[in-house]
Amino acid sequence: MTAASPARVQAAGWGWRYAGRKRPAVSDVSFTIEPGERVLLLGASGAGKSTLLAGLAGVLGDADEGEGTGSLRIDGAAPESRRGQTGLVMQDPDAGIVLSKVGDDVAFGCENLGVPASDIPARVSSALEAVGLDVPLQRPTKALSGGQKQRLVLAGVLAMRPGLLLLDEPTANLDPDGVAEVRASVERAVDATGATLVVVEHRTSVWADLMTRVIVLAADGGVLADGAPDRVFAEHGRMLADAGVWVPGLEVDLPELPAAPSETDAVLTASGLAIARDPRAIIQSGLDVHAPRGQATVISGPNGVGKSTLALTLAGLIPEQAGSVEAAADLAGRGGRRPFRWTSRELLTRIGTVFQEPEHQFLTQTLRDELAVGPAALGWSASRTAGVVDGLLERLHLAPLALANPFTLSGGQKRRLSVATVLAASPEVIVLDEPTFGQDRRGWAELVGLLQEEIAAGTSVIAVTHDEGVVRHLGGHRIALEQQAVRT
Repeated sequence: MTAASPARVQAAGWGWRYAGRKRPAVSDVSFTIEPGERVLLLGASGAGKSTLLAGLAGVLGDADEGEGTGSLRIDGAAPESRRGQTGLVMQDPDAGIVLSKVGDDVAFGCENLGVPASDIPARVSSALEAVGLDVPLQRPTKALSGGQKQRLVLAGVLAMRPGLLLLDEPTANLDPDGVAEVRASVERAVDATGATLVVVEHRTSVWADLMTRVIVLAADGGVLADGAPDRVFAEHGRMLADAGVWVPGLEVDLPELPAAPSETDAVLTASGLAIARDPRAIIQSGLDVHAPRGQATVISGPNGVGKSTLALTLAGLIPEQAGSVEAAADLAGRGGRRPFRWTSRELLTRIGTVFQEPEHQFLTQTLRDELAVGPAALGWSASRTAGVVDGLLERLHLAPLALANPFTLSGGQKRRLSVATVLAASPEVIVLDEPTFGQDRRGWAELVGLLQEEIAAGTSVIAVTHDEGVVRHLGGHRIALEQQAVRT
């Protein structure tokens, strides 16, 4: 496997301010990354890690998109002139998928680089094998799960064999086996090519031993720490943890909730349930589901087995293909106990849903307005709405961004906002798909702590997650999905 020559990266007082934002997304960053170095780029959520990667990839846009300061260079040239030698896997996998078929999408970058047509099939096959995505080349990209989409995007970048490989949360939403496969595939790629590697990732323990260096961005600009991973974590571990960085070996100080008693009344039940997004492609059938009232129910399992589809079915957002989901009698709406037959207003106070992709539920132009959507629909007074909105903004460290556009937030900030929009309406049941995705240590603790408080107040929580920390700290009941089978 050959690649472009390993890149040298230099930043000198570099920063970027998005148009319409008062504060820069990142500022006063200086460092030099030598060819072939492997760098783990860390920092609190919102510190500018994704913005820095976008700058290195040359995709931040022109003056209409924002304004840069200082200097950013790859092999002495502007990043925009080095796009063919730089591969970027973005935080949102949907943003990196171009074509409708798996094989075509992986080949797309190679075709744009002018790779000989005869060489492309072997590159596509090798890249898909490297990331462990074993699906037909003709599989529609829209039919992939979130985790499978992440592997697809990574395969497309690896097929290009870049000299600079930039990965933004490459293992987010992957099951444990998928995390190990992606990490191993990246290691094989950089070992074979010598490419310079920069990874943004909150799972520091997964990547630390592969890296030669850690660079930590400070939330208020500049570099907080820089050096070999062992030295940085040993010398600055407590400071980094306090700043929101996940430091290997430092646990979060939260209680672990016990499992739910087997006799606990159910808030949602289903028997003989079959689920699918497309009725022609049933994902799971014969499921018997029991979600205890006032407890957590955690849905786990490998990528692609239907966890998100089950969550959306329980939430009443997509119909059952067989069997039926029924809510407890005291939650019945005008259409009865089946959530799919409830109106949107009935769902608002009964079952609130946090989607895997936060952007799919944003409706307004500011965070403050976004949090007021639910209360406004319920006819709450202005003072009651303001109290709820202000409290959530403060609790989830979003108050300084109250007037920002939700779509300009970092991935972790978007996730916290999406959870807060559901909490604002105080539903009886909260369904969350990967609630801790993209969270720094502080944001994770706030979110999980908030969910623990909701459970203590009697709210029923249903969470799809690969995060074993969420499983431990929420306790409750577990539904472990497998291919065409379920254990509860």
